Amino acid sequence: MSKILPGRPSPRGANWDGAGVNFAIFSSDATSVELCLYDPKNHRKEIARHQLPEVTHHVWHGYVPGLEPGQPYGFRVQGPFEPSAGLRYNPSKLLLDPYARDIRGEVEWNGTPFSYRFDAEELDLSFDDRDSADAVPRSVVVDNTFDWEDDRPLRTPWNQTIIYEAHVKGMTMRHPEVPEEIRGTYAGLAAAPIVEHLKKLGITAIELLPIHYFINDDHLLQKGLSNYWGYNSIGFFAPDPRYAVGKHAGDPVREFKEMVKAYHRAGIEVILDVVYNHTAEGNHLGPTLCFKAIDNKSYYRLVQDDQRYYMDFTGTGNTLNSQSPEVLKLISDSLRYWVTEMHVDGFRFDLASTLGREEHEVDRMGSFFDVIHQDPILSEVKLIAEPWDVGPGGYQVGNFPVLWAEWNGRYRDSIRSYWKGDAGVMGELGYRLTGSSDLYGNEGRQPYASVNFITAHDGFTLSDLVSYNEKHNDENGENNRDGHDHNISWNHGAEGPTDDPEIIALRERQKRNFLATLLLSQGVPMLLGGDEMGRTQGGNNNAYCQDNEISWFNWDLDENARSLIEFTSRLAQLRREHPALRRRNFFQGRPIYGSEIHDISWFRPDGEAMADEEWTNAWSRTVGMRLGGEALGELDAEGNTIEDENFLILFNAHAESVEFKLPVRGAGAGWRPLIDTNRPEHGMEEESIDGGGAYVLAARSVALFIEVERRESKRKSA
Repeated sequence: MSKILPGRPSPRGANWDGAGVNFAIFSSDATSVELCLYDPKNHRKEIARHQLPEVTHHVWHGYVPGLEPGQPYGFRVQGPFEPSAGLRYNPSKLLLDPYARDIRGEVEWNGTPFSYRFDAEELDLSFDDRDSADAVPRSVVVDNTFDWEDDRPLRTPWNQTIIYEAHVKGMTMRHPEVPEEIRGTYAGLAAAPIVEHLKKLGITAIELLPIHYFINDDHLLQKGLSNYWGYNSIGFFAPDPRYAVGKHAGDPVREFKEMVKAYHRAGIEVILDVVYNHTAEGNHLGPTLCFKAIDNKSYYRLVQDDQRYYMDFTGTGNTLNSQSPEVLKLISDSLRYWVTEMHVDGFRFDLASTLGREEHEVDRMGSFFDVIHQDPILSEVKLIAEPWDVGPGGYQVGNFPVLWAEWNGRYRDSIRSYWKGDAGVMGELGYRLTGSSDLYGNEGRQPYASVNFITAHDGFTLSDLVSYNEKHNDENGENNRDGHDHNISWNHGAEGPTDDPEIIALRERQKRNFLATLLLSQGVPMLLGGDEMGRTQGGNNNAYCQDNEISWFNWDLDENARSLIEFTSRLAQLRREHPALRRRNFFQGRPIYGSEIHDISWFRPDGEAMADEEWTNAWSRTVGMRLGGEALGELDAEGNTIEDENFLILFNAHAESVEFKLPVRGAGAGWRPLIDTNRPEHGMEEESIDGGGAYVLAARSVALFIEVERRESKRKSA
């Protein structure tokens, strides 16, 4: 093995240059750092150990000539072990490289990954000197070269974006047309049947649950479960090898890139759900796998008065220290890597409020946001915040800065409440349907700052939302104590599966109501994968540990499932074809560019304008919303005024049908129905109704109309 040379402090991690590998790792209080190299054919066998010879500005570095991609390695860091002072160095523990591009192996929970003795009186204050090498994963050197051909960022405009949230494994494990050997992998997700399904739906971006390398918790493995969702990251640069077909070094990187390239060819962006708010090392009693024994005080937020303990704004035991310059560098380097090397198009940040915390409060002018906003690469991609965490003041919906879109939790809650039939929600409904200007209408933000959703991975599927009053999480092994019960929709007559045709029909209509509301609202719609086909989890609303048929898509579609897919596709097509249904700017409530009508108007069933008091009426559950396509108030790339058709959307959450008098505008105008959730097989081809005519809107239903000239007028003009 070659002698180690000084090398360079930058870039971080293990970087192959064709002749050898440069290693660089940050540690501010270390007294020495050892690089451990392992046999590429037997990762347990150590073949060399080198002390990194140089340290520059707290970055330890060295260069080993002759090393090639596929080389497994790890670090051991010597330094003080003083937990009460926040120092947890322990050279007996083999550590992952925070910048590792590939990670192989899983944690074996035999005790050695912990830095303390389990028989000690004060556990984590004790010191365990057992070697952990046989129980922890290895970092692996990779070759990043890849033929991207002509692949370029799609940069789909926000107002044209429709997001589909999915899990790499769960979407393909049961698909009969995906070859069995690639099901559950990046390659499976890129298979033609999956891509074609998304294209048919009108999806423009797939948002993947975490694919960074993550850890399976011991308590789950003991129950025969696993961390299926993957919100337990430890490798922010490494695509998880569980989703790769190939088992050789670099295969996860290559297969992920091939997946992205396939999606880009289909016109679909790839967005990653990323978890930079915490790591898999847990609290003071958690394992030592990486950051704790590299530089605990720099990487984690510690309790100021007793640095033995960790601040926990995430509910996982620790919080990554986004105030630290080194952590900010780690996050921004990771994000840039996924954009520049892996060609992803954007990110959804899990518990993003945590990243914006300075001392304790969430600060929209904080360091994390400054780093992202000034970056010429990251400021150009899609940035989506989950705008809450579990700490004080963590609910920050509407408070993120420009450039950011947000998961709009108030949209979810309001739409659920409306279709459940709750009283006094009409005013809230009006804001949510129109892009939530009350949340995003100030300081330079637009309707597309609101990522609208009814359901997400965390909670009920759409089918279960309308079928269960209570969560049924018994398979999670926590006696059904886990998961949330907020805003559960009315189950329409029975708990769970039923053979009653009336209840089934009502549930199917409610699914269509939710989907129609979502895709006809201003803002960016996000569809939970499988909702378009009625996917069920049997009432489990916290399936984070269910890597089985509870979570996996069932592609054995019945008539209702196929009908729902067609219905969803038709809604997405209308949204794509008509800019009035996906505006870039907020409504002004007045005529624009000399149009005869307002850009938006609201109507009662009698055809009259909604009065102010009716928005606060506890019993009001019916409204008509006219969108003035002639008054978009927007310009195209050449500076020309954009015009569209005028639309009318009727909403009825009452348990009884309502007769609507359709708005009148001129002698020759009428309204042609395009969508009616009570009659999903009808629309498009139907006769128009004169302005002033009546339309019977069924109980709990939505109808969409397009304004047209009356046939009589057309005949006269001919």
